[in-house]
Amino acid sequence: METMTVERIIHAPIDDVFAWLTTTTNYTSSPLVLRCRLTRRGETAPYGVGAVRSHLWLIGWFRERITQYDPPYATEYVVERSLPPSRHELGRMTFTEVGGGTQVRWTTRAEIPVPLLGAFLTRRLARPIITRTFRNILDAADTALAQQFA
Repeated sequence: METMTVERIIHAPIDDVFAWLTTTTNYTSSPLVLRCRLTRRGETAPYGVGAVRSHLWLIGWFRERITQYDPPYATEYVVERSLPPSRHELGRMTFTEVGGGTQVRWTTRAEIPVPLLGAFLTRRLARPIITRTFRNILDAADTALAQQFA
């Protein structure tokens, strides 16, 4: 399994950053994300625990289930299915108030399930693509929220 982490300061209040990044449909603000939707609402909030999200990104299709929802500090998810297939142990976003905005840390732990070559393919192919997509979504969040709070 490969752990991938991207960090960024978003220039907006923590509550707004958390709301933007936990609302899947906002991800289409990134050119690397084609379609996102909420397929099942969470138990206590639309994107809360138990929610199921469907993502179609340039790198593939993912069905995710929210496993932790602690606004405005953290959310976790697991990829239940994906095309191309992947193994996934953890997806987590944490949010911390800092001077000038909110520090976001987005971590995922996954691998391409190919015998013998999986670790190599994950490190050399999946890791750069996934981290680029995460960075691009965080950039889109900063742009969208900066316009609101300018």
